Amino acid sequence: MKKESNLRIIIGLVITIFFTISTILSYNYYITFHADNTIFKESELYFYVPTGSDFLTLKKQITTHLKDSTTFLKASKKKNFVNNVKPGKYVIKKGFSNIDIINSFKFNNIPVKVTFNNIQRLEDFASKISNIIEPDSLSLMKSFLGTDFLLTNQLTSESVFAIFIPNTYEFYWNSSPDFFRDRMFKYFNSYWNPERLRKAKLLNLSPIEVSVLASIVQRETPKVDERPTISGVYYNRILKNMKLQADPTVIYTIKQKKGFDTKIRRVLYRDLRIDSPYNTYKYRGLPPGPIYMADISSIESVLNLETHEYLFFVADVSRPGYHMFAKNLYQHNRNKRQYTNWLRKNKIKR
Repeated sequence: MKKESNLRIIIGLVITIFFTISTILSYNYYITFHADNTIFKESELYFYVPTGSDFLTLKKQITTHLKDSTTFLKASKKKNFVNNVKPGKYVIKKGFSNIDIINSFKFNNIPVKVTFNNIQRLEDFASKISNIIEPDSLSLMKSFLGTDFLLTNQLTSESVFAIFIPNTYEFYWNSSPDFFRDRMFKYFNSYWNPERLRKAKLLNLSPIEVSVLASIVQRETPKVDERPTISGVYYNRILKNMKLQADPTVIYTIKQKKGFDTKIRRVLYRDLRIDSPYNTYKYRGLPPGPIYMADISSIESVLNLETHEYLFFVADVSRPGYHMFAKNLYQHNRNKRQYTNWLRKNKIKR
């Protein structure tokens, strides 16, 4: 009887030890992988993992937001995450466990929205994009102006600005400069579908030339409904081999000399003599590249320009933003008087 009693005691102890160990292991497993390991108050936090980062770099970023960095390290080793850190933008939500955090960093690189418009120069564009995705502005500019890219696609350092069509796009934050450039060029080519190419061909203009003209039209007026009319004026001038004589191109040349932050409200006669390929008072035809980032409405205004006989226009002071149009120089000079009188009255000299 005594032997049986001792056996029962031993079995009981073994069972107790087994369940104790099992409980401890289960608890440790739960704490390591499935327990909430976040301590921030926000509903979620975003993290940007730069290209070339290792696990230690990432761990430094998130440690202060974790209840227990030791269990995170343990879970990361178990899931082989320490050797698989990838660049990108990621989110950790309040209440995430270590396994949730690891899976987020392993599988859920979040795209960022890239929205742009109203940009004067390629340099300004590169600067803006560098604030949205990882590459800096210098690496973006180097990519945009890459010799092979320009030659392969029959672009120049001036005309390449035309391939960036204002809109909202999605990219991964860690997109490389070349990937961003090539994807934007792909969007540009997809915008130029057969119908738009047909319309451009009827005008005897290439897609790049349409964008260059559209950039001038856009700088002439903020009124979208008037842009087809102004596009028609410039196209009439092109057909007659007249100089475009577009004030926005003169303003562009002034800013090239004085800085693009220069405020100019009036073009003076002496400005018309500035020697620049962008000065359409001095040189016939289109300038070598856009003077502004043409938006879709401006591009469409050229492709669907209004057919008329106007060759001149001047600002209409009675309707700010709009213009008065004329078929000949006599009509134009008559219209112009109301504008010059307004400039004198308001003492606008520059």
